[in-house]
Amino acid sequence: MALAGILAFILMWVSSCFAAESPMQLKVSVPGPRNLSYLPVDLIAKIGADRAEGAEVRLRYVGGGSVALQNVLLKNADFAVAGVPAMLSQQAKGEKVILLAAVNDLPVSVLTVRADLKNQIKSIADLKGRTIGVNTSSMTSKTTSQQLTELLLKSGGVSLDAVRIVPVGQSWNEQSSVLISRTVDALMCNEPFASRLRAENRAFFLANLADPAVAKKIPGAGFLYAALATRPEVLEHEPQKAEKMVAILRRTLRWIATHTPEQIADALEIRDPQEKASLLASLHAYKRLYSPDGRLSAKQLRETELFFHNTASDDPAEQHVKLEPMVFDKWARRKD
Repeated sequence: MALAGILAFILMWVSSCFAAESPMQLKVSVPGPRNLSYLPVDLIAKIGADRAEGAEVRLRYVGGGSVALQNVLLKNADFAVAGVPAMLSQQAKGEKVILLAAVNDLPVSVLTVRADLKNQIKSIADLKGRTIGVNTSSMTSKTTSQQLTELLLKSGGVSLDAVRIVPVGQSWNEQSSVLISRTVDALMCNEPFASRLRAENRAFFLANLADPAVAKKIPGAGFLYAALATRPEVLEHEPQKAEKMVAILRRTLRWIATHTPEQIADALEIRDPQEKASLLASLHAYKRLYSPDGRLSAKQLRETELFFHNTASDDPAEQHVKLEPMVFDKWARRKD
């Protein structure tokens, strides 16, 4: 009996040693892969940012930020990286989410149109009667891509009843296929996919949010797009996970800020020449794309709320939802 007790103690001790050395597992749901706005998440494991913090980040790719947020609520993931307007949409439906840190500094989305329609569609108004693709929403949250599309249509005097909006996902294969197959006439496309489609003469740009002339037509155009979020229970019961994930994200963003587009592309180990070329072109074109440190901007948060309220329906819950109660900036801190 004494020997059995000693053996059991030794096994417990060895097991505890291995457990102590095992990296913390962090599950992150994110649109993609290789979607420019969410690229820092793709880089985490490539540059060892998670290992440097004693953790292992596991990614679950989905077709839109709203779906990523649903994965967090359903406990299929600990964290989501998604558009903040999509988080507000979810909050308005009573499904709480906590905003932890910024990923983007500049929202980047491009309304692209099939190349064969260049002589027919020359303005937003010409989209009447057309089919437009957007990122995939969930049952309880409208994706930021759809919100932006609806605002642009409104700015061009196009009623939502006059177009057909369909979900198409948020990866290169999904977004390119619906244009090439002529499933949609136009697409609220993500970079670097939009630039690649244009370079291959598959599509042309109708409206680019990074263009000041387009941005001035959009209330709250400087909104915070991609950001890190979790559910309240993670903060309540496993705050060490949230603190670790914020540290990993900030480490990754600082790495991006100190490396060239060429070094970023090399770290991602992209083999396809066309994919690499379009990524490099986009990284050079959108120099303000990523937050340098994950800190949350008070001005950007105000812009985000303005953007969402202008996309919201007459639903009082959407019109009155506030972003500030959703923000937890203990680790990313606040600026301006």
